[in-house]
Amino acid sequence: MTGRPRTTRTSPSPATPFSRPGRAAALSLGAMALCTSLTAGCGVLPSVTGDAGDTVKVMTWAPQDTGATNKPGMPAMALAYAKWINSHGGLNGRQLEVLTCNDHNDSVAAAKCARRAAAENVVAVVGSYSQFGDSFLAPLESAGIPYIGGYGVTDDEFTGPMSYPVNGGQPALLAGLGRALGASCGQVALVRPDSIAGDQLPAMLDSGLKAAGHPGAGDQLVAEDLTGYDDQSDRALRFASGDTLRKGCVVPALGDRTDTFMDSFRRARADFPAVRLGTVLGSVDQTMINSTGGASGPYEGAYVTGWYPPASDPRWKPMKRVISEEAFDDNRIDPADAGVQTTWIAYTVFKAVLDRIGGGEVSADSVRKTLNSGLRVSTGGLTPTLYWPYEGKLASVGFPRMVNADVTLQVVRGGELVAAGQGVGGIDGTADMTGTLENADVR
Repeated sequence: MTGRPRTTRTSPSPATPFSRPGRAAALSLGAMALCTSLTAGCGVLPSVTGDAGDTVKVMTWAPQDTGATNKPGMPAMALAYAKWINSHGGLNGRQLEVLTCNDHNDSVAAAKCARRAAAENVVAVVGSYSQFGDSFLAPLESAGIPYIGGYGVTDDEFTGPMSYPVNGGQPALLAGLGRALGASCGQVALVRPDSIAGDQLPAMLDSGLKAAGHPGAGDQLVAEDLTGYDDQSDRALRFASGDTLRKGCVVPALGDRTDTFMDSFRRARADFPAVRLGTVLGSVDQTMINSTGGASGPYEGAYVTGWYPPASDPRWKPMKRVISEEAFDDNRIDPADAGVQTTWIAYTVFKAVLDRIGGGEVSADSVRKTLNSGLRVSTGGLTPTLYWPYEGKLASVGFPRMVNADVTLQVVRGGELVAAGQGVGGIDGTADMTGTLENADVR
């Protein structure tokens, strides 16, 4: 999307879809207070209604063309879904219109996206990514617009009363990875962004490590937009090699910049004892593994935690069919990308809401009330059945909106991401991190 304006608007064809941990308790209390006003029907928030007629308007945003993490596949998947749903009769006969916005990995731009959503009278923001929950959630809450299926990169998504997350975000991924590494690693070095979103990662990883009887990780902060990580790689390897009796582990969690880190890491590791890699989907995916040498590359043997089954799982066939029919030549959409997968699940939730509303009025208010009414959404086994009670099990640690803390453990074997079959995960390779996160030191 290089060269396009900051925001784009795409209409369907006529014939044819973490704040800083120290704030968690205060955010939780504020969320509960606002929830109370909403359920009481006090009328403080204006009712945002979709356009008159037979069109339902939503927005999907994500950073694109930046020097840090980019998620162009998320708005691209949303547009492909709109084309597909409209070519198959729409949502109860209504056409779906998707607006897209580039938040540029910038707090001001993220707030502008949210204000534009309100100005455009969208009924929901669906399947989006932004590191600036404290910038975009307030404008959405003021307009009464629900935020469905964000990527889960900030704590705010698990506290805001207008947020309806579909996964456990970075907290669940890091907790699951910590549990997997804690059983076999010596010293663990975490390499993470020096950013608001990065500040909450150590506590989550440590919760999993400590659940496995392992001490906390060494926390190494780095700038996201560096062009090389030679010094950072040396420091991480030196720390991970500190225990001469057990192989150490290095956990790069730098989003799109993980690949840049690994260029430096691959050169540096020859000068140190062997270490094991562990990371999370979103920092590594199959495309990156392929591009760095597959079975002979630096990720071979690495543990990778994700929210959903591997991309090869047959439960992804409906999503892949939509991509094949509507976006076959769109190289922004990778069915193995966690952002693309999250967007698919978020739109699955949105469709379930519209199915429940039926022929009634579709507005931000009716979408939100339907989500709050105990609606249970099946995602075809990609997640547990999703629903959003007033306050979830993890409210005590500042995540009252987190309703799905499941993670899967995968391993790079023969250059392919496959289910690990051991470590974290039950018979089906999935484990619920709720109990582990309940013990996280987030304050």
